[in-house]
Amino acid sequence: MLNEITNPKDIKKLSIEELDILADEIRNRIIEVLSKNGGHLASNLGIVELTLALHFVFNSPYDKFIFDVSHQCYTHKLLTGRNKYFDTIRQFKGLCGFSNAKESIHDHFQLGHAGSALSLALGLSKNRDLLNRDEYVIPIIGDATLTNGLALEALNNIDETTKKFIVILNDNKMSISKNVGNIKNILSRFLSNPISNKMYSDIQNALEKIPNVGKFLANQGKKITGSIKNLVSPATFFEHLNLSYIGPIDGHNIKKMIDTFEKVKNLDRPIIIHVLTTKGKGMAKAISNPTSYHGVKPFDQLTGEFLKKSKLTFPKVFGKHLLKMATEDPNIVIINPAMLAGSSLTEFSETFPDRCMDVGIAEGHALTTAGGLALNKNLKVVVSIYSTFLQRALDNLFQDICLQDTPVIFAIDRAGLSGPDGSTHHGIYDIGFLNAMPNMIITQPRDANVLKELLNSVFDWKRPTAIRYPNMETQEIEKPLIKRNIHSYDILNEGKDILIIAIGHMYKTAFEIKEILQKERLNPTIVDPIFIKPLNEDLFRKLVSTHKHIITLEEHSIQCGFGSIFNDFIIQNNLKNRVLNFALPDRFIEHGGYTDLMKDLKLDAESISKKILDTILEKQNI
Repeated sequence: MLNEITNPKDIKKLSIEELDILADEIRNRIIEVLSKNGGHLASNLGIVELTLALHFVFNSPYDKFIFDVSHQCYTHKLLTGRNKYFDTIRQFKGLCGFSNAKESIHDHFQLGHAGSALSLALGLSKNRDLLNRDEYVIPIIGDATLTNGLALEALNNIDETTKKFIVILNDNKMSISKNVGNIKNILSRFLSNPISNKMYSDIQNALEKIPNVGKFLANQGKKITGSIKNLVSPATFFEHLNLSYIGPIDGHNIKKMIDTFEKVKNLDRPIIIHVLTTKGKGMAKAISNPTSYHGVKPFDQLTGEFLKKSKLTFPKVFGKHLLKMATEDPNIVIINPAMLAGSSLTEFSETFPDRCMDVGIAEGHALTTAGGLALNKNLKVVVSIYSTFLQRALDNLFQDICLQDTPVIFAIDRAGLSGPDGSTHHGIYDIGFLNAMPNMIITQPRDANVLKELLNSVFDWKRPTAIRYPNMETQEIEKPLIKRNIHSYDILNEGKDILIIAIGHMYKTAFEIKEILQKERLNPTIVDPIFIKPLNEDLFRKLVSTHKHIITLEEHSIQCGFGSIFNDFIIQNNLKNRVLNFALPDRFIEHGGYTDLMKDLKLDAESISKKILDTILEKQNI
């Protein structure tokens, strides 16, 4: 049946029974493809019936669906003409794993970060009203989104006269990990408590059985219990924000959702419909362990077991070593915005729950809280955060940490290309805004040993410090760890004439380049500066005096990365060396496998070596 769906209009011809069959087919298709490609699994399995009901009642693309984050839009993609391309999802030149306006007229924005759907939807509804259109605007948000300040700001600005504005609250009681904070209690208290609901039902039944006055007492009881429920139900919260609350309803009952959506279409006020779904529905392992099956690597379709054994990665080294340090030092505290599992901090949070703060999808709050925690410099505060999410908290970084010169340590995960997650998740801009902050130190380790050495040393510097690292495999060598200071560096290869400055893991590419250049009887010096800021000017004055040609290698935007910092050093010191910067181009970079992307961007060793030989060696005749 799914193969016959080429447009959302096709499902409007189906019966409820056929829609239920289609839901099973969609789940099987998602599991089949993600078992090979990886991707966001559990959340997409949980939203199948809800997406079907929305497309059955409303008319996309005229009516506009806006999926918050949009990692859960796979069913939407399958229903909007993209089933035949679904095998390519998250692959190089294939379908995007998030909504993408360049990909389909049914997607209206390119998204990937939480909390923006409500604000975008309000803007769209205002655009509609000013231009005299009449479509429905329907943001689909998760319960975890309500921990995000941007979403709450949008809720605060919903006008009670806004028409054809229907918020779908997809409540699966989960973010990536379990929800945190107080907002979750608004959704769960009483209405989702089967014990209290059964108690109300039993009271009603008992009252109705009283002779003569039973019905009267039962009606009065309904009013009383309704009033009690109202005090603690989500309705009170949302209706104070000008949203008429409906629900909760079963997010896997297609008929009930269709009936509800049809009833609210003609209401002349903004609506929120509270839908209860099960994350991972249709796959037992994903239901029992939704955190592990939120974002998955390839797995066995029949057993659900992951195919590849877990390798040593930078995040794992960070999580394991910080746990070891915290065991020895009770003053180490960590803050993380809703990414404990991805940041390899699950064991830390279980071992030291009082010293691990998961603040939810609230990056600005995370940073400012860290600024308060670290103010007297007695506690050793670490903010673990993905590079792409750190950029959401720029003012908090500026005012509440750097301006105060508070020694907060940033463990910046996913620094560099994020591969299949694409343009919204590449961590390729952080050096630029971190470098702009006075008092900030920026480092990047090339391997597990240097990462551990930086962690061992960082609290000695008493400054705001960023340790950035990618989510990739790394090496751990059994050797003594040394203390690092802000002037540390490592010369990895002694050569002449050509100097290659390799940032972090790009040292591997530097050695591949060395092998190619040595075939031309050229032996470059390779240096790992370790510190991006402050720049080790004494080191580089010495090195540029003995090397005519300088190559910088980094996996960061060329506009504001290490190359820009180094070029400024060359200009300010009136040096005449020829500098060639290799970095990511000034454009938004698509999704794909790491190797495919680096080759396409001409940042593989062969492409770089060719340019070095063509541009420097032939023209300059070394």
